[in-house]
Parts: sequence; C-alpha cells; structure tokens
Amino acid sequence: MTEKNPWRFGPTRGELWFWLWFSTGGLALMLFALFLRGLPTGPAIVEIGLMSVLLFGYLGGRSIKRLARREHP
Repeated sequence: MTEKNPWRFGPTRGELWFWLWFSTGGLALMLFALFLRGLPTGPAIVEIGLMSVLLFGYLGGRSIKRLARREHP
C-alpha cells in the first residue's frame, strides 16, 4: 500500500500543459494590450499589472514545476 501515487488526485499531464499554455497566452495578451494602449494610471495599474502577473505567473510556474518534477498521475 505504500507504492500509491501521491499525486493520483492532482491535475493530469494534459491539464498541466493546458494551464501552461493558458497562462502563456494570458501574459501575451496582457503585454499586447499594454503595448497597444500604454501603461494605465491610478489604481488600474494594480489590476492590469499586478493581479494578472500574479495569476498567470502562478499558473505557469506551478505547471512548469509539476511537469519538471513529474508530479502528475
């Protein structure tokens, strides 16, 4: 019983690849919007810059880490 996969309930390899591409696409769209419209002023910079980088950065980083360590069923 000790040989069970500890990640058997985690996201599969395909899901991790999906989240990696989703986060890469989200960051690319954010950079495109910033290039097209310029940097926002005021509190919008927190929403556009910080929140999107945190969300997409976390999803991409987590996917890369789990794929590299083979932490998937």
